[in-house]
Amino acid sequence: MLPPDISYILNELGEDREDYFHAVAPPIVQTSNFAYKKVADLRQAFEDEFNALIYSKGMNPTVNILRKKLAALDNAEDCLVLNSGSSAIFASVFANVQSGDHIVSVNRPYGWAQKLFDQVLPRFGVATTYVDGREIEAFERAILPSTKIIYLESPNSWDFALQDLRAVAELARSEGIITIIDNSYCTPLFQRPLDFGIDMALQSATKYIGGHSDVVAGVLTGSRQMMNHVFNNAMQNAGNGISPFNAWLLLRGLRTLPARLNRSSTTTGIMVEWLKQHPRVERLIFPLDKDFPQYELAQKQMSGACGLVTIVIRAKNMEEIVTFSESLRHILMAVSWGGHESLVIPRCASIAPDAFDASNPEHRMLRFYFGLEDAEYLKADLEQAFAAIV
Repeated sequence: MLPPDISYILNELGEDREDYFHAVAPPIVQTSNFAYKKVADLRQAFEDEFNALIYSKGMNPTVNILRKKLAALDNAEDCLVLNSGSSAIFASVFANVQSGDHIVSVNRPYGWAQKLFDQVLPRFGVATTYVDGREIEAFERAILPSTKIIYLESPNSWDFALQDLRAVAELARSEGIITIIDNSYCTPLFQRPLDFGIDMALQSATKYIGGHSDVVAGVLTGSRQMMNHVFNNAMQNAGNGISPFNAWLLLRGLRTLPARLNRSSTTTGIMVEWLKQHPRVERLIFPLDKDFPQYELAQKQMSGACGLVTIVIRAKNMEEIVTFSESLRHILMAVSWGGHESLVIPRCASIAPDAFDASNPEHRMLRFYFGLEDAEYLKADLEQAFAAIV
């Protein structure tokens, strides 16, 4: 079920068309700089750059239209748009920790989030504890007096493990801890984490928001006070805001977001049922499949799911998985998801050949993203690739 105000948000909110010649599409304000005639006005802008137009490293009119829409989609007060999902992760975390602080994170978050926790932040005296986020007790045990952030990713992007967002938010609030979630799997159309009490939601806008695999961007939403804090204590120093042209591409992508999600969801449902019956598939993992271990929680928190599906393929060795992956003719082997094209990524691509263990189901995982193609077209491609395994 989509938010009831979705049509207004995507087509009208923030678009003051009378200010730009009544154009249906908003303009790209392709400028680096903004001029002032009065010293007093410039001084006022310097005092509050979060709410001013000075330099497009910070705020820009095209970006501001996008910010209003993305904040409304998340039912948030405000939004920051950055030049990648990794930037959104970095800014939200870095702005809220200092030396001696502690973070609790779910196990195996997005790779660059884990590198931030394992390699960058320890240089500044910030430690991270990883937990199995499927159990609220794991968070309770991990919290220290110095814990400042609980970092979530629900669903996770490989095994789709969920966290009980309301329970985690209530626990964190009782301890004065900030909660951050990577909501890239669902988008705000299928999950609104702030409605469950989470403080900040981020997503890779490269994926469903852009939708055409031609722009890299990240989104961070939350209270206006928190967005101001992140803007002034991390984002501006890192200089990782989005360009006006890329903001315009995201505005374009938003117009068709519901249609693309619905198409992908329909195709994914067909592919899930087909793959579950395939003799080469040992196990299928999808949050809204009734056999998913956290199916009831997924139904409670998510109004939909689309695109990402993981299978454990029946294979005796890595060579069979490589043969299958390289035999696909139309499903592209690539990272990411959310575009028009269907994708696959084999887990063994990140495993050294001499470390591969066929008895480990995780080593035989393949993650698919099903895009906008016809389901029968995708089935035929998968079937001929399965047949290539001798």
